[in-house]
Amino acid sequence: MEPDPKSTRNAAEGLRALAQPVAAPLTRAAIFLVVKINSGTDSCATVRSFCPDLSKLFRAVNFRDLEGALSCVMGFGSEAWDRLFGAPRPADLHPFREIRSGPRHAVSTPGDLIFHIRAKRMDLCFELATQIMARIGDAVSTVDEVQGFRYFDDRDLLGFVDGTENPRGDLVFDSVLIGEEQPAFAGGSYVIVQKYLHDLSAWNALSTEAQERIIGRRKLDDIELDDSVKPTSAHNALTTIVEDGKEIKILRDNMPFGRPGSAEFGTYFIGYSRSPRTIEQMLENMFVGKPPGNYDRILDFSRAVTGSLFFVPSAEFLDNVAEAEPGVAASAAVTPAAEPAPSAPPGNNGSLGIGSLKGDPHE
Repeated sequence: MEPDPKSTRNAAEGLRALAQPVAAPLTRAAIFLVVKINSGTDSCATVRSFCPDLSKLFRAVNFRDLEGALSCVMGFGSEAWDRLFGAPRPADLHPFREIRSGPRHAVSTPGDLIFHIRAKRMDLCFELATQIMARIGDAVSTVDEVQGFRYFDDRDLLGFVDGTENPRGDLVFDSVLIGEEQPAFAGGSYVIVQKYLHDLSAWNALSTEAQERIIGRRKLDDIELDDSVKPTSAHNALTTIVEDGKEIKILRDNMPFGRPGSAEFGTYFIGYSRSPRTIEQMLENMFVGKPPGNYDRILDFSRAVTGSLFFVPSAEFLDNVAEAEPGVAASAAVTPAAEPAPSAPPGNNGSLGIGSLKGDPHE
């Protein structure tokens, strides 16, 4: 029997209604905030009680500029999930898997919580991050904080457009949101983050043609190189994952960052996916090579200094977390209804923008 297109569409809309705004539009500014939960039951209780309060903080800051496209995603590391919620746990949540191959090293670094805050203006990101830390600061310790910016026409500091192959339309939600394969966590997503530092002096010493062969695209117009001239080690070749003849997409929202006075120039990689295995395979191809030894030459000029994996539960899950013992909050996860409530029309209504209860900013 052929699937009913209307039922399929309703199911997709249900997941979309439940999800945190992982697929919020690209913005000009972002803050990536990774923290560890301090020891003690009081720290866990503070974080649990904060989960349903996040939407309230968001609405207060967002209302100060309804045109600012503010959004916030909160994710949890493997150890933090066990401390906060216990069972059940997301099937593919685990610590970030370190990769070593010769001088190339995808490091695994600590991280219990991530806040991915985006807006058209950095002051909105800054204010929300400030309010979050004021609320949970005594319960956590900051591991990493990066303020990212959109660089000219969506380029990274290497000079190439970043994120060209991001999925669009309904494919975004099919690519990043968990569905019926994990009904208890429907509307959730996995996110992997890495902070890369670049040797721009060495990179800029290359010819444009050499840079293009490493990336797999032309620098000026962002057109992909023809397979007849593109090396198999090109970045975009190694990060294209095909299963059963179908390309498996992820959603990137990478941001440049840097401190020119300290000669620090980098890219903060953040990738959302329905399963972390897709991104893990990309990283394996990059660092080890496909086949082994045919690695991503961009790593001759860039090194990863952080690496963490998080699970992003649905907005419904966060709203229903209670200050309770592990295992109680997790049972509050809500699976999509067969006929989800209609979403509020898109717009700047001061809501968190996560589903039928709070509007939807993804249009």
